[in-house]
Amino acid sequence: MTLSRRRIAAIAVKELRDYRSNRFVILTMAFVPVLFIILPIVQMLTAPALAPTAQLNARVGISMLYMLMIPTIVPSTLAAYSVVGEREQGTLEPVLITPIRREEFLIGKAVAVGAPTLVIAYAVFGIFLVVTALFAQAALISAVFTGSRVLIQLLFTPLLAGWSIWVGIAISARSTDIRVAQQLSALASLPPLAVIALMDFNVVTPSARLTFGLAALLLAVDGLGWRAVARLFNRERLITGIRT
Repeated sequence: MTLSRRRIAAIAVKELRDYRSNRFVILTMAFVPVLFIILPIVQMLTAPALAPTAQLNARVGISMLYMLMIPTIVPSTLAAYSVVGEREQGTLEPVLITPIRREEFLIGKAVAVGAPTLVIAYAVFGIFLVVTALFAQAALISAVFTGSRVLIQLLFTPLLAGWSIWVGIAISARSTDIRVAQQLSALASLPPLAVIALMDFNVVTPSARLTFGLAALLLAVDGLGWRAVARLFNRERLITGIRT
C-alpha cells in the first residue's frame, strides 16, 4: 500500500487551519502548557533549603510528571475532537467522499495533532531545564540532570503523544458526543503515564536499559495502534450516521 504524502499533508494543513479558528483548540493549546510549566517551576523554586533527599526527589518526580501531562492531555483532547467534532460541524462528509484513503486521512489528522503538541511539550521542558539550572538548589539541579530523568522526558514525550492520539481518534470515530469522547480519551491516555510515573518517583529504579525497553514497547504499541484504528475506521458509518 502506497500512501500519498500530498494527501496526508493536505489533511494536516486543513486541520491546522481549522485549529486557528477554533476557540476550544486555542484555549487547550494555551492553558494546559501554561498550567504545567508553572506548577513544576513552583515545585523547584519553593523547595526548603534543608529538605531531606527523599522530599527533594519527590518534588523532581512531581515536576517531571506535570510536564509529561502535556503530551498526554493535549493530544488526547484534540484527537477526541478530530472526527466527532467535524461531524457535528458538517465538515467531515465532504472530506470522506473524496478518494483519500482512510490511512492517509488518519495520519493527516495525527500529524496535525502531534506536531504542535511536540513543539509545545519540548519548549516547556526546555524552559523548565533553564529555570532549574539558573535558580534551583544544587541538590535539585543534580536530581534533574543526573540519571535517566532527562532521557525519560525526551523519549517518552512523542510516544505518549502517539498513544493519546490514536486512542483519541479511535474514540472520536465511534462517538456521537464531543464531551463524552474527550472524557473517555483523557482516561484512556493515562495508563502509559502511570508506568512512567513509577520511574519518575523512583518506585521502579530507572536505568537506560529499562527506559529504552519501555520506549521500544510503547513505540510498537503506537505502531499497532494506528493500524488498529485504520481497520476500525468505517467511512460509510461516519457519512450515513448508521451504526454497523
